[in-house]
Amino acid sequence: TTASEVIEKIQAWQKEIIQDVGKTKKIIAKPILTEEIVALFQNEIASKLETVVFTSDKGAKSAYDLRDEWLALAEEKFPGQTGKNQLIGIFEEAVNDLLHKKGIEEGKRPDGRAFDEVRNISTQAGGLSKIVHGSGIFYRGQTHVLTVLTLGGPKDSLMIDGMETAEDKFFMHHYNFPPFSVGETGRMGGVNRRSVGHGALAEKSLRGIIPDRDVFPYTIRLVSEVMSSNGSSSMGSVCGSTLALMDGGVPIKAPVAGIAMGLLMDDKGAYKILTDIQGPEDHYGDMDFKVAGTAEGVTGIQLDIKVGGIPTKILIEAMTDAKKARLHILEKIKEAIATPRPEIAPSAPKITKISISPEKIGSVIGPGGKNIQKICADTNTQIEIEDDGTVYITGKIDGVNEAREIVEDIAREYKVGDRFEGEVTRMLDFGAFVKIGRDTEGLIHISELAPFRVDRVTDVVQIGDQVPVIVKEVDEKGRVNLSLKMADPDYATRKGAKPSTNPPLSGNGGPRRDGPRPHYDRPRY
Repeated sequence: TTASEVIEKIQAWQKEIIQDVGKTKKIIAKPILTEEIVALFQNEIASKLETVVFTSDKGAKSAYDLRDEWLALAEEKFPGQTGKNQLIGIFEEAVNDLLHKKGIEEGKRPDGRAFDEVRNISTQAGGLSKIVHGSGIFYRGQTHVLTVLTLGGPKDSLMIDGMETAEDKFFMHHYNFPPFSVGETGRMGGVNRRSVGHGALAEKSLRGIIPDRDVFPYTIRLVSEVMSSNGSSSMGSVCGSTLALMDGGVPIKAPVAGIAMGLLMDDKGAYKILTDIQGPEDHYGDMDFKVAGTAEGVTGIQLDIKVGGIPTKILIEAMTDAKKARLHILEKIKEAIATPRPEIAPSAPKITKISISPEKIGSVIGPGGKNIQKICADTNTQIEIEDDGTVYITGKIDGVNEAREIVEDIAREYKVGDRFEGEVTRMLDFGAFVKIGRDTEGLIHISELAPFRVDRVTDVVQIGDQVPVIVKEVDEKGRVNLSLKMADPDYATRKGAKPSTNPPLSGNGGPRRDGPRPHYDRPRY
């Protein structure tokens, strides 16, 4: 089943509804083109068409000038006798017939190029500003596109909250088409369907070469500004985006380029396929077939046609010619920048990724987000934690490194045998506490201070001392017990500690680490 057959069924259903409603279609009488008006066009305008259309890549603009001349002439000679649309219609039909006849029968294009020839190409990667994270400038004939790259952290992603999907979008391409790009003035602001569609086409064409987030965890935004337009600015945006991505150090899988293919076809089935359509070929041609891809394959297509259908044979030929043009453009891109730059721009934020135990996520976040908010404020960074324990830290390099140390310290899982050097922070009769992490202390029991028995903790350590320790045990509550004598058996001797001559105490072995256990009287019966 073809698309046309499906559309015909829908149209038949619509006609049934019209009959059921029973409304009579209004027929509006159209102004008639008299023989005198047609003769005026043939005598005064038709002979000028070939000159203005088949000149250069500016032929489209010259054709518009000639059309305005025709409208003024017709109104002068036959004022009020026909409508503007009918006058434009006779002009458009004449240009269309001329373009098809010259192309199919004589093998001529408006700007004199061969059918498989791409217009002059100029490429530049970077050079726009040290502030932006990457930029690309792509010229193809009169189509000029500037694309700017911006890199952000995971929190800069676009949240899509639709009726059927809810996701975070980490790669975006936006397309702007200001009026001055076609030599006009107009209101700038907001977006329209054309800009949204062109931006989406370029985005889909690029999506396949964007690195996985495991490799490059940045949020990527591309904005293509069309500086001048004369044919397929959307494919120019693809090329400009490739340049900007590589200039920004994004490790793309392969460069992407795009081209617009056209078609001239007559009623007898004769046809010519056009590479890199522009101006009148875009307006009067029978096909606009946009093809984007790498040297290895196609990443995006869009097909607009003005005829009933395109035979498979023609599509295959168009794809073949599109690949030839695409490879040519890719070589031009490689002349500007062959591979992505080894580092991202200094102005771009730095992202580091670490993994912590999911059980430690709560400790990093803290009650009500207190801990993570303080870390972000103190280090001027953004921190994103996923459910599997993956942590993304975004900011300037110094802040990122500091935040990473803090998070790793909070989420550290201490294991028996780990060695540290820490400061003695407080002492009790039964041992000394040593700081082994940013917010973590461990206890050295008095029996672990020296390989011999000592009477007092102060015989070996004092508050402020830096001592080597080894993790001896981590209890079920996560408390860390340390040993000094395992880390350095001679430490106590060097400090002048002497073995105790007093007999060891008997009983419960001294006070408990977490305080005395409460005692209750046994009930009597």
